Amino acid sequence: MKGKIVVVTGASGALGKVVVASALAKGARVAGIDHAAATIKATSERIELGGVDLTDVAEAGKAIDAAVSHFGKLDALINIAGGFAFETVSDGDPKTWQRMYALNVLTALNASRSAIPYLTASNAGRIVNVGAMGALQAGSGMGAYAASKAAVHRLTEALAAEWKGKITVNAVLPSTIDTAANRASMPGADFAKWVRPEELADVILFLASDAASAVTGALLPVNGRV
Repeated sequence: MKGKIVVVTGASGALGKVVVASALAKGARVAGIDHAAATIKATSERIELGGVDLTDVAEAGKAIDAAVSHFGKLDALINIAGGFAFETVSDGDPKTWQRMYALNVLTALNASRSAIPYLTASNAGRIVNVGAMGALQAGSGMGAYAASKAAVHRLTEALAAEWKGKITVNAVLPSTIDTAANRASMPGADFAKWVRPEELADVILFLASDAASAVTGALLPVNGRV
């Protein structure tokens, strides 16, 4: 990743922070985009763009443009921004479906569409999305979330087909990620079997690297220790 310019959405989240740190450690320069306020000053290696609503087309475009303006180019977009909701189809709020679509699909769609003109100018343009293992077969309470992540899978495949030969587009499909929030919500689970953010970051950055030039349209399960 040395010398690569990478945009990470959802950069302030549990996974986003790890991906940003890992990319920087591997020699990339990183622009982090998030709905939360920025907390660090811009440097030649890193910039934070806070207060961005990626569900809004115009805001997504301005954020991507700002990242490219700062670094001069863009090589990889990593779409981590998203959300989760657990409620049954029968008893849940119909608005949850709209919220999950906006947070998981529109964020990735808007960021990708804004980044594509810059990524096509790179010799190794990459988009990496975050899908979900739970979207392959939804369980009880997972309807809205799984449907939105399944849409991310289809978005990944469609973009990969449209831009084959110019940009690679892939998605990781993690099982449960070992975060503080997930531990708090599932205290009786076997955390040792979950996917560590560092492990997932390694897979994401591989797909964003030159080494993954022959991989596109892949939906790659990341299962943890089963």
